[in-house]
Amino acid sequence: MLVFSRGNRLRFGVIFRQTQCVNCRHYGKKGKEVDKELLKEMEKRYQIFAKTDSKSLLKKHLTQEIFDKLKTRTTPSFNSTLLHCINSGLCNPDSGVGIYAPDAEAYKVFGAIFDPIIEEYHRGFKKTDKHPESCYGSGKDFPNLDPDNAFIVSTRVRCGRSVQCYPFNPCLTEQQYAELQYKLCSALHSLEGEYFGTYMPLAGMDKSTQQKLIDDHFLFKEGDRFLETAGASRFWPNGRGIFFNKKKNFLVWVNEEDHIRIISMEKGGDLGKVYDRMIGGVEALGKKIEFSRDERLGFLTFCPTNLGTSIRASVHIKLPKLNADKEKMQQLADEYHLQVRGTSGEHSEAKGGVHDISNKRRMGLTEYQAIKEMHDGINALIEAECNA
Repeated sequence: MLVFSRGNRLRFGVIFRQTQCVNCRHYGKKGKEVDKELLKEMEKRYQIFAKTDSKSLLKKHLTQEIFDKLKTRTTPSFNSTLLHCINSGLCNPDSGVGIYAPDAEAYKVFGAIFDPIIEEYHRGFKKTDKHPESCYGSGKDFPNLDPDNAFIVSTRVRCGRSVQCYPFNPCLTEQQYAELQYKLCSALHSLEGEYFGTYMPLAGMDKSTQQKLIDDHFLFKEGDRFLETAGASRFWPNGRGIFFNKKKNFLVWVNEEDHIRIISMEKGGDLGKVYDRMIGGVEALGKKIEFSRDERLGFLTFCPTNLGTSIRASVHIKLPKLNADKEKMQQLADEYHLQVRGTSGEHSEAKGGVHDISNKRRMGLTEYQAIKEMHDGINALIEAECNA
C-alpha cells in the first residue's frame, strides 16, 4: 500500500509546479461554441427527460424556455456546457436535485437554472441574496447532546472546499487530478499537533484495507450512479486519497466529490468538541490553500446543496419509537430544517434503525447558526423520543 509521507511526497510534485493555476488567465473570456453533435444529443435527451414523472428540482425548474436559453452557452475558462450540469439528473430521474456545477463559473453562466434550484433547496435564498461572511463561533456553546450515550452512536461535522483555478470533477484532466493531490497532500502534511497524520492515495491501496475503511465509515467508494453520471468518477482512482490524524478523528478526503472534504468525527454526541476540531483543521489548511469563495454564494462546491457554509453536521442516532412513527419524525425534521438519511447517507437504508440526521440549510446563515440549528433539532428529536 502506498503512503505519501512528508519526505517522499516531493517526487510526486516536481513536474507540476509550472502548470498550477494556468487556467486563471482565461477567466473573463467567452467560452467556445457547443459542438453541433453534442447539442443534438442534449436536445434529444432533454425531450426524453421532460416526459418522465421525475420529482427532482431539475425537472421542476428546467423548462423548455430555460433549456433553449442555456443549451448553447459554455463557461469562459473550461468550456463547460449545460449537459455537464444536468447529465446526472437526466440519467437518474429519481434524483432529488439533479444538477451539479462542472466549474465555478457555471453558477453564473447557467444561473437561470441554478438560481431557482438554490432558492428552493436552501429555503428562500434568492438571486438577490448574499451569503454572510464566515462566523464559526465556538464549540463550547453546544453541550453534549447525549451524555448518557443512550441514543447517539457517533457525531460528525464536515465541510467541502474547492481550490481556486481548478474546475470541478467533470472538467478536471488526469494531470490536474495529480496536481491537486500533490498540492493538497503538501498542505495536509504541514498540519501539526492533534492534526498530524498520514496521507494514503487510493491508487495502489490494497482491496482489504480499502474495504475495511469503507466498512468503518471512514472512506468514500466508487460506484455512486448519481456522481458517476455527473462526471465525478473519471480516471478513478487516480488523484484520490484519504488523510488521517493519529486518532482517526480528523480525516480529509481528496478529490471525491469536492476537491477536499474536511471531516471531524468521534463516538458519542459531543457536537461542540467535534465542531471545534473541524474549525481548527479548516483554518490551518486555509493558510496553505486558497479556497474558492463567491461573494454571493459563499464557498463554492460541486453540488449546489453544499454551497454557502458547506457545513454538514450529522449524528448516527437510534430513535426506535420515532422510527415507528416516521411521519412525526419527518415533521420534527422539517421544523428544524434537518435531513434524515439512511445509515450510510443518501440513498441508503437505516441499518438496525440507525439514521443519519443532519442540518439541511447551508446558505444564508453562518457556520455557527447552521450548527446551532442542527443542535436544537437533535435535542428536539431526543426529547420527542423520550416522551413518546
